[in-house]
Amino acid sequence: MSRADRLREAFGGGRGAHWHPTDALVRGLALGVGMVVLGGLLHEVELVLFGAPLLLSTLWALVGPVGGTPRVRVRGLPRTGEVGAAKSVVEVEPGPGAEVMAIRLPGVGSGIGPVHLVAGTAREIEVVLRRDAWGEGVDLRPDHLVAGPDALFVHGPVTAPERGRVILPPVEALPAGLLPARAAGLVGAHRSRRPGDSVELRDIRAFQPGDRLRRVDWRVSLRAGAMAGAAEGTNLHVREHHAEADADVVLALDTRQDVGAELGDWSVPVRAAAGRAVGRSLGEWSLAARGTTVRPGGSLDRAVRAAASLAAGYLRQGDRVSLVDLGRPQLGARAGVGRRQLLRLRNQLVVCARSAGWAQRPVLRPEQVPHGALVVVLSPFLDAEVVELAVHAARRGNLVLAVDVLPEPLRADRDTPWGESAMKVIRLEHEVRVEAMRQHGVAVVRWGAPIAGVLRGARAGRRLGR
Repeated sequence: MSRADRLREAFGGGRGAHWHPTDALVRGLALGVGMVVLGGLLHEVELVLFGAPLLLSTLWALVGPVGGTPRVRVRGLPRTGEVGAAKSVVEVEPGPGAEVMAIRLPGVGSGIGPVHLVAGTAREIEVVLRRDAWGEGVDLRPDHLVAGPDALFVHGPVTAPERGRVILPPVEALPAGLLPARAAGLVGAHRSRRPGDSVELRDIRAFQPGDRLRRVDWRVSLRAGAMAGAAEGTNLHVREHHAEADADVVLALDTRQDVGAELGDWSVPVRAAAGRAVGRSLGEWSLAARGTTVRPGGSLDRAVRAAASLAAGYLRQGDRVSLVDLGRPQLGARAGVGRRQLLRLRNQLVVCARSAGWAQRPVLRPEQVPHGALVVVLSPFLDAEVVELAVHAARRGNLVLAVDVLPEPLRADRDTPWGESAMKVIRLEHEVRVEAMRQHGVAVVRWGAPIAGVLRGARAGRRLGR
């Protein structure tokens, strides 16, 4: 039996984190003693010559066993990250006398990953981790086993702690955000109804005490003075501009339903896909894993991506953005501005997706929506309750944008004879709900390609016109 076979056999033995002899030592000692004794009794020199090396090697392993406690640490693995590849380093200390270490990098779920053999002189192993989906997941769990000379004494196997990251939802580039009719502050990127210092003309009016001379429109003033026949300077007119203000944006995420394009899979629970570890060399491996429990390309996946992209677009303009989970309002995020708020929102979107599940009614409390704020409802709109919520928010005086994240095109369940009929009913009911929102002044857009046209299409809505 080779040394690699002995290590793999010991790796599956599960005797714990201490030095102990392997079955190979027991078999070598028994076979060596047996062959030497039997050769002496039968006067067979060949048996003694074959058994003596086995006996001497096992006795040498018993006289001088390895010692110390091997250690394995993971360095350079952040708590959060982006979709794609990331590097980490596994630091190993096999201990004195160790010749080889067996280590494996299991993926998510039941996958254990391949076992790799590393020399006892290794101290650092670079690992390339790749995650192709947002969400929480396990990236690395360096289970290991350390072997002494000839793998007759081993330490382990040791089940290492799981190390994972939170992969934030990706942010897609969007055009300038929708402009609410009533902005909140006096500093921002949106036009307000109040006068201010922007470059957009609001009105030309007569000069009043307190107006600055640089705002005087001399052409209009001279024309007005000539028409009135008055002395120069008695009919001064000034140019009045709009104020630039920031806005409040509320992202209302519907986490009660997560459906895909296949109607036959709507009743099937979603499970995390197992990861896989791909061996490259003794010093570098790649781990690809999926850490999210939402349907890839489903309504919740699309809603989370849309919310992250919209939040990034509005925060880039200096607006205040908050998040509300319609299924579990306690998981929302308060309004804020800046890059830290975007990071907070993306983390909270992962928390909302992790806790997603059916709730009887969506909840959007009045205190969660500032007066005059823009409310963006992200939902597949498969029930009347979320439609009533959007219409009620519009009736309170808020601008409401309904982002439809239902995957298209829907595909009927081929395993049932009524699959096509069920799909037609679902589509008709969905169209009725969307049309009802439009009739109540809610702008409805679909989230899909091209993404840049989503906000441009919403500007044509009756409620969102300037």
